[in-house]
Amino acid sequence: MKRNALQDLINWKASEERKPMVLKGARQAGKTWLMREFGQSCYQNYVYFNFDEEDDLKSIFEMNKNPHRIIELLSLIANKKILPAETLIIFDEIQECPEALNTLKYFKEKANEYHVIAAGSLLGTLLAQPKSYPVGMVNLLEINPLAFDEFLEATDPALYAYYSSIQKNQQIEEIFHHRLLEAYNDYLIIGGMPECVSSWIKYKDPVRISQIHKELIEVYENDFSKHNGKVNSGRILMVFRSIVSQLAKSNEKFMYGAVRQGGRARDFEEAIEWLVSAGMLNRVYNVSKMEHPLTAFDRLDQFKLFVFDTGLLKQMAGIDNSAILLKADYQFKGPLTENFVLQQLKGQFGVEPRYFSDKNSEIDFALQYGTEIIPVEVKGGEDKSAPSFKRYIAEHQPEYAIRYSKRGYRKDGKMINLPLYLARKTIDLL
Repeated sequence: MKRNALQDLINWKASEERKPMVLKGARQAGKTWLMREFGQSCYQNYVYFNFDEEDDLKSIFEMNKNPHRIIELLSLIANKKILPAETLIIFDEIQECPEALNTLKYFKEKANEYHVIAAGSLLGTLLAQPKSYPVGMVNLLEINPLAFDEFLEATDPALYAYYSSIQKNQQIEEIFHHRLLEAYNDYLIIGGMPECVSSWIKYKDPVRISQIHKELIEVYENDFSKHNGKVNSGRILMVFRSIVSQLAKSNEKFMYGAVRQGGRARDFEEAIEWLVSAGMLNRVYNVSKMEHPLTAFDRLDQFKLFVFDTGLLKQMAGIDNSAILLKADYQFKGPLTENFVLQQLKGQFGVEPRYFSDKNSEIDFALQYGTEIIPVEVKGGEDKSAPSFKRYIAEHQPEYAIRYSKRGYRKDGKMINLPLYLARKTIDLL
């Protein structure tokens, strides 16, 4: 599978400002594969060290702070000469050895000619703690599940070739529109976890996909209970398991009382922080004003939480495949569609999406594009009615307004209707 992040790593390799690279993101999102692929395709060779599998490795970092001495010892273990700029040094599951994570700063200061890349599951939770890693001494790259364009390239290269050629204001032929909508439905069911996508390519068996999803959810829930930090693991689990019912409510806003009766912010905010840092949940803040800069208007006590992969959310909600494929309308269609759109928008704009709601209106997402604020409406079908969205456009006359739906790609006055499958190309089509 080709991953867009590979290009980010190629740019990193060429950069004069390069620092040791740290990949973060949820477990099983493809970090290990990506590092090995990068080492194989872009370097003479690579050396791979896994702190979870090789316990003895830790002693090297516990005893030494000098990166040149560390390189000597690692060369002996790998039985390969490690050369500056020619050998990629990979540290996997680095969260198991905080000393190794800390050593990255010495590589930056004293041995930056060596190319070092590190990753680990739950690394985000470690990076969120002050003093736990070399701030400013590493580059960070978030690795997410496959986005729709990566999924399409892996599962249907011919259709992907058409998809990637779509330009601004282009008329999309009916036959391609229908095929892309089918691929979109497949993505809702399969999601972007690499194991699911490769299983689908190999077997085309939805039962296997469902099984992989179940096992992944189990792995994540086990991770919560294994984690031994300050945050109560039972509360992490309760928050995670409440997401479906939170999104099923009419306003989707996260309510502490929906996790546990009488629940308060102080009971669960650390658990939420942990899940967001771990890359398991995406948080979208409500803003008090739809104005630039969006972050200045965050209401920190009002937010929605979405799952980092749409296929996993579909599994957690227990939606039958036939509902997605055959029914024009089904329970939970709205939240699932919003989850998909958010997953595709992630990383496209410099500022992560927000949402807006007051007594009169609800705007699904607000995007900051330069100094413009773009209101976004998300529809799971072809339905056009969106009174508060239309009212907002009439009152504020924004430069751009976007509706994602199953309708074709068309401009309608101020409003651009983007088919859901084009969410990943939003910024290119503005």
